[in-house]
Amino acid sequence: MNQRSLLSLCAISVSCLISTSSHLSHAQQTATKPSADPPANLVRTDVPDWPYPKGSHESPKPDDGQLFHIPGSTKSYTETQINRSASTVDWFPALHPAPPAPVISGKQGAYKACGQCHLIDGRGKPDTADLQGLPVAYFLQQLADMKGDQRHASRINGSLADMIQVANALDEDDAKLAADYFHSIPAGKSTRIIETDTVPVTHPGPHNVQLVDANGAKEPIGVRIIEVPEDAQRTLLRDATSGFVGYVPTGSIKRGELLATTGGGKTLPCAACHGEGLKGGTDDLFPPLAGRSPTASARQLYDFKTGARAGRNAIAMKPVVAHLTDQDIVDLTAYIGSRHP
Repeated sequence: MNQRSLLSLCAISVSCLISTSSHLSHAQQTATKPSADPPANLVRTDVPDWPYPKGSHESPKPDDGQLFHIPGSTKSYTETQINRSASTVDWFPALHPAPPAPVISGKQGAYKACGQCHLIDGRGKPDTADLQGLPVAYFLQQLADMKGDQRHASRINGSLADMIQVANALDEDDAKLAADYFHSIPAGKSTRIIETDTVPVTHPGPHNVQLVDANGAKEPIGVRIIEVPEDAQRTLLRDATSGFVGYVPTGSIKRGELLATTGGGKTLPCAACHGEGLKGGTDDLFPPLAGRSPTASARQLYDFKTGARAGRNAIAMKPVVAHLTDQDIVDLTAYIGSRHP
């Protein structure tokens, strides 16, 4: 398929889906309870596990009242405030707009604060989504897709399962408050990309964070991307100012640039929909990509490719990812993560 054909498909498929998605979403929502589990009709089932970070699940220790601190912050929080409440913590409130209740407080008995998983400024982690600068309409559409049982994962994914519960509990007013807040924060870059042939051995940790092996063991990177915290302690305290290191294979950024800018003969140049520099298109259907977590970006490409992710704009992405190999997805997302928003 040539570039002109793909561009036409991008426009036609979106317009067609706009007219049908509301009906289909309503039909599926009334027929089934939304679930993150992989659907039975996946196009591919041998999806690699690295884009779907898993965490460790240890029994919580009693809260002894100890106050935790972050360098440079005047705030202090207990273990309960950090990890056992519907609300979340805000170590540096002067660095972002005042968050609305859905983002910082949540709603006891209904849903946890958005900032618990996506962090208080929305930058997210490799296992979640970066919400900074997302178009409001796109943000709200993802919630609608989750409610309508259109968002699944190609592998079991606890983060998406949690998000679907939140999407179903959020009312329209709270959803709009959250969408407006995250849109108001300019997109940032929280992952430092490093090309390498070997990476630290990692193990699942709390919050689905991958922790570096304490013995310093190394292993070949293979066809993977490995993201680890710059400072594990700060990340586990939900400090949004502490980022990640993304290890990508040697040469992947250059190969990814070729795919992203020309299509490489197998896909559509990303800027056709996601805008110049991958900083967002001219409409609200396609989000900005530049500088976002390569792990999170790869997860979406796989979910589009397998059919796990449907919804309003998914039909435009399916032919784009159809011919991408595992190596292509690594290369493309390494390049995306290396760009500046």
